[in-house]
Amino acid sequence: MDKITTIQSRFVPMPIENIDTDQIIPARFLKATTRDGFGKNLFRDWRYSNDDESQPKVDFVLNHKIYSGEILVAGKNFGCGSSREHAAWAIKDYGFKVVISSFFADIFKNNALNNGLLPITVSDMFLQQLFQLSPADTLTVSLEAQTVCIDKSGQKESFEINSYKKTCLLHGYDDIDYLINMRAAIEQFEQKVA
Repeated sequence: MDKITTIQSRFVPMPIENIDTDQIIPARFLKATTRDGFGKNLFRDWRYSNDDESQPKVDFVLNHKIYSGEILVAGKNFGCGSSREHAAWAIKDYGFKVVISSFFADIFKNNALNNGLLPITVSDMFLQQLFQLSPADTLTVSLEAQTVCIDKSGQKESFEINSYKKTCLLHGYDDIDYLINMRAAIEQFEQKVA
């Protein structure tokens, strides 16, 4: 996985509440077993009028060139619905590294963290401030400091994250990589108790 430390980027606003995993990546695209290629179908039914991509819906945010960046800002209760790891895969494969919302479904949040995607929970008030920013505005996310900053105003909000998952994201570890990194300490412990 890629390391996440500090990300300064423009963002894509999606002020829609209760976005479920079937809207993030429709079930008909879940046939692959590798993580690659899911970004193409991110929010597929919201992005296109048909399955051949010839008719993008002009009113959907991902179809507007003025919106870009590595941060997705979404409405409350993001990732609800079925337990679908592919939702995190699709968001990451599209190019997002961070998703900000005021509430995440627990299973989605864990899937995101396990796949190198940082879900950040902010207050409803801060989320609404983000939605009021212009497409040119940038945010700075510091995983080390656990803050999200609106660059033009300097306003910050802190966020919580499990310390183990924070370590994994900072170093680009999945669970296996973390254990491999601890190998010397594990071997030393084994020798001590043997």
